[in-house]
Amino acid sequence: MSYASQTSSYREMEIHSASPERLLVIVFEQLVVNLERARLAMERHDIELRVVSLTRARNLVAELLATLDFEQGGAIAVELANLYQFMLMALVDVGTRRDVVTMRKLVNIASHLRDGFIGAAQQLAAEGATGRRRSA
Repeated sequence: MSYASQTSSYREMEIHSASPERLLVIVFEQLVVNLERARLAMERHDIELRVVSLTRARNLVAELLATLDFEQGGAIAVELANLYQFMLMALVDVGTRRDVVTMRKLVNIASHLRDGFIGAAQQLAAEGATGRRRSA
């Protein structure tokens, strides 16, 4: 089994066994990776990598937008929806104009969101562990 297929199998197992919070972090991790790839591709004038990376990034943002729970999320979900819509529009625009400065801003936004959701997931896991210890 090749390294690439082992990595793919590991990632697939991780996704199937992940909590909803971890899945969200995985999506953000992939979003940041693809935004960085698109930025590098723009700087290197690599059209194929730019197009593929921007398409993947748009798909990930669209997935984030589609999975928002407005009932449970309330005002935060609305704000996230606005931010995701902004990012989608910016990704379309940046792809046509090859705007590296805007691309860096999108990477920064996605990185901050990822870090925030990592912190939230860790806090939920810690609270869950505390609750399990109390009930035992």
